[in-house]
Amino acid sequence: MSTDSSGTDDGGRERPFVIVGASLGGAKAAQALREAGYTGGIVLIGDEHERPYERPPLSKGYLLGTSAREKIYVHPPQWYAEHDVTLRLGTPVVAIDPAAHTVTLADDGRVEYAKLLLTTGSSPRRLPVPGADQEGVHYLRRVEDSERIREAFRPGARVVVVGAGWIGLETAAAARAAGAEVTVLEVAELPLLRVLGREVAQVFADLHRDHGVDLRFGAQVAELTGTDGRVSGVRLADGTTVPADAVVVGIGIAPATALAEAAGLEVDNGVKTDQHLRTSDPDIHAAGDVANAYHPLFGRHLRVEHWANALNQPQTAARAMLGEDAVYDRVPYFFTDQYDLGMEYVGWVEPGGYDRVVFRGDPATREFIAFWTSGGRVLAGMNVNVWDVTDPIRDLVRSGRAVDLKALADPAVPLTDL
Repeated sequence: MSTDSSGTDDGGRERPFVIVGASLGGAKAAQALREAGYTGGIVLIGDEHERPYERPPLSKGYLLGTSAREKIYVHPPQWYAEHDVTLRLGTPVVAIDPAAHTVTLADDGRVEYAKLLLTTGSSPRRLPVPGADQEGVHYLRRVEDSERIREAFRPGARVVVVGAGWIGLETAAAARAAGAEVTVLEVAELPLLRVLGREVAQVFADLHRDHGVDLRFGAQVAELTGTDGRVSGVRLADGTTVPADAVVVGIGIAPATALAEAAGLEVDNGVKTDQHLRTSDPDIHAAGDVANAYHPLFGRHLRVEHWANALNQPQTAARAMLGEDAVYDRVPYFFTDQYDLGMEYVGWVEPGGYDRVVFRGDPATREFIAFWTSGGRVLAGMNVNVWDVTDPIRDLVRSGRAVDLKALADPAVPLTDL
């Protein structure tokens, strides 16, 4: 069946906008299209059986048992019908044909599209060692993963977390809150070392040790041992074994680019897009974890694996799909909650891409702001248990101007005066 740029097929029928990935990003894109006045068809397709939900609670409140399941969902169940959004769940997309403007489903069905948005997200990197496929080895990405992990977190349980990134540390904090004995294994010298640098990474190492976590750095996992198909321990490269009733693996995620790559789209650490979130095919856009988008503020492509991108990029993508000159230039943002520490981070710094960290307040008190600077410019800021400062920090990052570093460190100087 032939198609043309007007969005109709050769029978004169209007083709819908199709969103592949019934995630936070996919749901927010559908919402943004309707709020922008688009009245055509919207088809939102996802391989999960759950309607779109947010993922941060899976390692935070929902995992801790302090947040109800109903609160994780993006919209109430009736929202999709009320807004004429066709929601197809449990329906994997197996191929995209850009020339025919169709997506092929696992059941061999086909859906035509006028414009296509990819919000396919990412998947956890698997631990490439013997024994990693046993019962009791967990990865956290979906709501059912969070529920299984929560069941494993019980008083006295021996929990080993492999990887001291954000997911690893948040799950370690949840395990300790449940009364489990927790060991965190990390190949680097400190947690979050590549993300935060040595100065601030030490804060998180001290935090977890103060809460009874056994942190082991320079630890290389060689094998997961087990009995009758269930994990019982983690053997390290030095020959030592850490007993485990449950193992949580948090060693990063990989963007879900297989569909895009097979369709001939440009892929490089994600689906490459321009500042309008448009891929190498003008009728296909991408947003969220899967998108490696050109960021005009930083003058380079960035793929940001955090909630704020999945929340905000779809609004730009939706407007661009409607033909507007929409540009995504928000400053990256993420947050974490661990024990009694709450943190927000605004900005972007590549590993080793700063020359000084300036502290406003004492890191030992876990109530401070840290600024990553280069040539006097603020590249990023992280507020720890200090609130209502993200806007001025964002303004400093966006301005790109040099500031007085002594004033930056002085709590008596308002950030808005710098």
